[in-house]
Parts: sequence; structure tokens; C-alpha cells
Amino acid sequence: MLNNDLAFSTLVSIWFSLLASLVTLYGAIRFWIKHSKKIVYITPLKRYPTITIVVPAHNEELVIAKTTKGILDLNYPASKIEVLLYADNCQDKTAAEMRKAVDMPEYRYRNVQIIERQGSGGKAGVLNDALEIAQGEYICVYDADALPEQNALYFLVKKVLENPSRYMATFGRNKTRNAKQNFLTRCINQEVIVSQRIQHVGVWNLFKIGRIPGTNFIINTEYVRSIGGWQQGALTEDTEISFRIMEDGYLIALAYNSEAFEQEPEHLRDYYYQRLRWAKGNYQVVINNFKHLFDRSNWRVKLETFYLTCIFFWFNLAVVLSDVIFFVDLGCVVARFLNPKIPIIFAMDSNLLLMQLLLINWLLMILLYVTQINLALATQYGQATSDQIWLALGSYFTYSQLFIAISIQAVCSVIGDKIFKRDSSKWVKTKRFAD
Repeated sequence: MLNNDLAFSTLVSIWFSLLASLVTLYGAIRFWIKHSKKIVYITPLKRYPTITIVVPAHNEELVIAKTTKGILDLNYPASKIEVLLYADNCQDKTAAEMRKAVDMPEYRYRNVQIIERQGSGGKAGVLNDALEIAQGEYICVYDADALPEQNALYFLVKKVLENPSRYMATFGRNKTRNAKQNFLTRCINQEVIVSQRIQHVGVWNLFKIGRIPGTNFIINTEYVRSIGGWQQGALTEDTEISFRIMEDGYLIALAYNSEAFEQEPEHLRDYYYQRLRWAKGNYQVVINNFKHLFDRSNWRVKLETFYLTCIFFWFNLAVVLSDVIFFVDLGCVVARFLNPKIPIIFAMDSNLLLMQLLLINWLLMILLYVTQINLALATQYGQATSDQIWLALGSYFTYSQLFIAISIQAVCSVIGDKIFKRDSSKWVKTKRFAD
């Protein structure tokens, strides 16, 4: 009976995961129906707070010049922007490329500092160093490969000024800069679009819960100083500080018109280790904040903790078990052609009812996966094509299954770090390409 109980629990867990996805999808659809026909005008802001833009760069000589130019060309008063470019423990020409861009005649009198840093702490360490010298009312962060759209900062500031006492940070959306490079980058592009235009939008629209991404966001400088800065050693410093903002009762607002273009990994190995680092960081954050389910934290913190716990532990485990159950039973069905006495291991009462239900679940997961992708693509100009439908189907059986292996390794690695007291804060370099 244990095998039947396990299969039934997996079945119910998958239903809950589908329900959670449908709730988020509903929130996103409501948002885009409301905003899709809204014309946005670039009008003068009621004030222009000083912004310190921080760019952490580790061996980024291939992309940093283009990103630097994009930042210096932002549609925001130049006198209100301070730029801190960090070449962090670089062994290449990152700093030289920064200087080459900054020394161009049109940028010669801009407020830019190029800092060649030799220190620890990875990206969080760079941000904390910048926090000590930042002059801006807000700190804005762009990764070295994140090329901001000209009005990206304008929209971030516009949103935060709607309610500056409540909105302690605002974040924009990111797009894939090299989406058409190969099959992997096309799949990543679909994942990014769903994440940015369905998950982030849906959760913000329904619950006013925002999550700081790694790039294209602004945050109140004095607030960050008041909480002691970014957590040293955090693999996902953005998720960690998001929780602290919510714990203090503030909001992280979505500025959906603010966009930046990121360069994604073009090779499987680079992608795997990037996402492994992200997964480890998210597991660490969930474990560290699990206590909020049982303390007196506000409801947004509890909901976010519960949601992430479900995603990274409960639902992931259910997906792994459902795949195992499905393929074990499928193997048994095939084997029965050779020996009819072979039992169906996870079948209820010696019939195929449970296997049929798991098959329906599996088909529902595929349908929801493809539906989410195509609804997200429909909200972004030029993305909704027939090729994307077939790509979504193909990516479900290939690209999306990689996350199972990544999750398993991430959990084992987090446990290993705790047991052996290993330092997991090293800056993992994602390979860049000239574009």
C-alpha cells in the first residue's frame, strides 16, 4: 500500500502546483488586459532624485563597454547620475574597456568612477563597497551584461515616486539579448519571458509582492544602510534583501515598462552552473526564512515564504516523483507484453486507474507549460509566432527537465556546504560573447 499512498500524494501535490500556476496566470492576464492598450508617454517627472548606478563586473571585457555606453545614454538628467564601475578581481581588460568607453568625448565630463577592486564577497561585496561611497538617494544596479533600454531608469524612478514612503525599491523587466543564437538561448528566452511577464506580473498584480532581480532595479540608499547592506556570502543577494524589505513592511514595486537586455549563456555547461548557483542561493534563502511561517511576520512574508517553499521543495519533489512513477509504470506495461504476470507497481487495486490519472496530470502539466509560454509571448511584440509553439513543446521534454537535475544537485550542495562548512560565495563567471 505504501506505493499507492506515495503515488496518490504525488498526484494531489501536482494538482496543487497546477492550481498555484493558474492563480499566477490569472493575475498576469488581468494585468495585461488592463495595460496592453495603455499608451505611455515620457513626460517630465515631478522631481529627479540623484541615482548612483553600480555595475559589478568580473572579467567582462567583451560586454562592459556596450553596457557602459548604454548606461551613460540613459534618458535621465546627467547631473543626477553617479556611476560606479567596479572591475572586481579581474584578470582581463575589463577596466581598460571601461576607461575606453568613459573617455569618449560625449562622456568626458560625466560623474563616473572606475574602481579596480581586490576583495571578497562576490557581487554582494561589490555592492557593499559601493554603498559606503554612494551619493545618490537611490542605488541602481546593472549587471555587466545588462544593456538598459534608454528609458529604463526613467520608469524605475517614475514608479518609486508614486509612493516613495512605501515603495522602498522598484524593479523592471529583463529580456534576452542573444535570444536567437541557438536552441538553448531560445529556450532561455521563453523562460525569461514567462518569469518576467507572467510570474512577476501576476504576483505583483494580485498580492503587491515584488522580488528584486539581479539587475535593473533601484533601492533606497539610506534604507539599505539602515539594514547593514547586502548579506555577504549570499549567492542570491537579490532574493535575500527582498525578504528583508518585506519583513519591514515595505513594498518592492513593479515598473513594467523598464527593460534591460541581458546576455544569456550560449553553452549548456555555462547555463548549468549559472542556474545551479541561483538554485543554491534560493534554497539557502528559503531555508533561512522558513521560520517566518511560524512567527509574527506580516502576511506577505508568510505568503512568499510558503510559495517559495512549495516551489523549491514540495512541487519539485512531486515532479521528480511523478516522472519516476510514470516511467516505472510505463516500463512495467511494456514488460507485460513479454510476461503478463509482471505487476503494475503503482496501480491502485491492480488496475490502471492511478496510472491513467498520472498520465492526465502529465498532459495537464504540458498543456499549462505551453499555455503560459504562449500567453506570455503574446504580450511582447514580435514574440508570438508558430515556431515558438513547437519550441515550447520541445523545451518541455528537454530544457525544462534540466531543472530537475539542477535542483537535486543544488540541495545536495547546500547540505554539503553546511556539513563541511564550505565557502559557497565565490563569484561564478558566466562566459560572455561579443555582440
